Amino acid sequence: MPLAKSTADHIKDLAQRYPSKQSAIIPALWAVQHEQGYVTPEAMAEIAEHLGLPASLIEATASFYSMFLTKPEGRHEVVICVNAPCMLRGADEMTAYLGRALGVRDGGTTADGAITWHSTIECLGACGGAPMMQVDHQFEENLTEERIDAIIERLRQPVAVAAPAPAAASERPKRKAPAPRRTRSES
Repeated sequence: MPLAKSTADHIKDLAQRYPSKQSAIIPALWAVQHEQGYVTPEAMAEIAEHLGLPASLIEATASFYSMFLTKPEGRHEVVICVNAPCMLRGADEMTAYLGRALGVRDGGTTADGAITWHSTIECLGACGGAPMMQVDHQFEENLTEERIDAIIERLRQPVAVAAPAPAAASERPKRKAPAPRRTRSES
């Protein structure tokens, strides 16, 4: 699927902003991921074309950084820390439990598309609350099986949809005129 014109235009603009077009790769990847949810090989080729760079350079950058998704993932991202402090406080058991509770292996997405989870040996920086995990960039600390169950239940809740706006101006509620302001002399 080709990129939206606005995304392609943004990438072309990025190419002009930087003295080296290579500097525009990461913002271009962010723009594509924002539009499509992840970065496909076709989108990487299109980025390369817009920046005038080899496609292999775009692919190398996208695959190097874990923040760029190269396949569809769940609505929620869960990353559980298995670094030494978390491991010493039960991260291995919590990781095994999370996999069983979700019914998918590390790196997998649940059948309902709600959750993709990964373990990481990189410290997430909340050692005082070990074992911990990051859920959509928010920390969940002092994990237990019960806390994991509650988190999973919360993440599986349907997404709230805002009520549609009235279709025509005539259907909009009338705003009251503001009350006249009183001056000090009237008080």
